[in-house]
Amino acid sequence: MKRIFVLAAALAFAAPSFAQYPGKPIRIVCPFPAGSATDTISRILGNAVSVAVGQPVIVDNKAGADGAIAGAEVVKAAPDGYTLLMATNSPMSAVPAMKKTPPYDPVADFTPITDIGRYTFFIVVHPSVPAKTLPEFIQYAKANPGKVNYATGNTTGIVSTAFFSSLAKIDMVHVPYKGEPQAMVDMISGRVQFMFASSSTSVPQVKDGKLRALATTLAKRSHLLPEVPTIAEAGMPQFSVTSWAGLFGPAKMPREVVERLNKEFAAAMARTDVQDLMDKQAFVLSPSSPERLGGFVKEQMESYRNILRAAGVQPE
Repeated sequence: MKRIFVLAAALAFAAPSFAQYPGKPIRIVCPFPAGSATDTISRILGNAVSVAVGQPVIVDNKAGADGAIAGAEVVKAAPDGYTLLMATNSPMSAVPAMKKTPPYDPVADFTPITDIGRYTFFIVVHPSVPAKTLPEFIQYAKANPGKVNYATGNTTGIVSTAFFSSLAKIDMVHVPYKGEPQAMVDMISGRVQFMFASSSTSVPQVKDGKLRALATTLAKRSHLLPEVPTIAEAGMPQFSVTSWAGLFGPAKMPREVVERLNKEFAAAMARTDVQDLMDKQAFVLSPSSPERLGGFVKEQMESYRNILRAAGVQPE
């Protein structure tokens, strides 16, 4: 009996206990630089969760390689709930679809925690383009093959424009940039004339009259530019590229930790002050169960592959 008691006590002592989780700061690895939309939403949610759990939630920016650097770092971290990834469609959908040998498996190498939400993107053109609507732009591009330059500052822009061009059957010249800020400089100057741009970089320019918005990629119009139709309303309901964010950890995280994080982030997203801050970013919150996020990742990965192959984009 004594031996059994000693063995049981030893096992109990050796087994990791998550009853007091979190017992130290939590790190959220952000795949984009400080000041980016993903960095902003990470900090808004991190601050709210930090107050609730009584531990600091630190945002660590690891930009580069379309988010693959951040993703690869989190894959290697201990699955204890103290290193998380604020992932987007770039590292989780585009990288696996665009790379012959991706640095990780978005399904097998991560633990889904909760969906976070959707980014608002607008199709914008330079005022020199004589098109006031999306159909007018398509007609203009068809009449001027190879003469319209389009900018991209992220994988959402690359995939979206490739899909759009394929659907519209138009030929434009791709001018890639390291980020949206650099692309926006040339959009305003007129060096490039077309872009799928996030709300944070495009809306101020549209309101100042420096760019013209033709459509938004969301299912509903944005309150930031309520006069701008959705891409479906503009005549392209088959367009289906989603720009999203979700929270993940390394593979094999303990279920109780996943459930605690899911609960805390859902509570943060339900707060009125958090919703107001997200609203200013035109970011649409959509918390979910871990299982639902896991299914969504599989669906989006396949969708991106199909879109890119249909557009003639092959893995590199």
